[in-house]
Amino acid sequence: MKISRDKLVENRRRILDAAARLFRERGFEAVTVAEVMKAAELTHGAFYNHFESKDDLIAKAFAHVLLPAPENDRFAEMEFAEFARSYLSAAHRDDRGSGCMFGALGTEAARCNDETRQVMTEAVRKQIDRFSTTAPGETAQERRRAAMARWSAMVGAVILARTVDDPALSDELLSATLDAVEA
Repeated sequence: MKISRDKLVENRRRILDAAARLFRERGFEAVTVAEVMKAAELTHGAFYNHFESKDDLIAKAFAHVLLPAPENDRFAEMEFAEFARSYLSAAHRDDRGSGCMFGALGTEAARCNDETRQVMTEAVRKQIDRFSTTAPGETAQERRRAAMARWSAMVGAVILARTVDDPALSDELLSATLDAVEA
């Protein structure tokens, strides 16, 4: 039986949502295609209607989350301070499955295929450009460099806060970074 175009689009979105969540929670190697399809409530065979391989799925999951259509970009209109408070929060730290792809998978993604790396590069540029509009500095170059430093500090803080086994230190890493990027 032929599936409608709308149903194909919906199925693809469900696969990408499930893959992105599982990859953030457990990493690329610990997640199988079969697990992604089960989480999306679709058959394993349906996977190949949408993706060539697991590597293709990884790249498309990153693009799905990091490069949404403008009307689906929930952060597009968010002020930097609001974004920083949300990003550097215990709630974000503790919710790996729906949190930042960079904070959850950045170090793994550095070893991914070229397509995934290109998606991540485009997303990093987009975030730097977004932060540059309100970053401190006299010139565009100074604001760009401040945006890079802010974004780098925030991602690094989330990675470190998730890594340590001391809750007080974890909270302090987030708090200190928030103070620094808001200064």
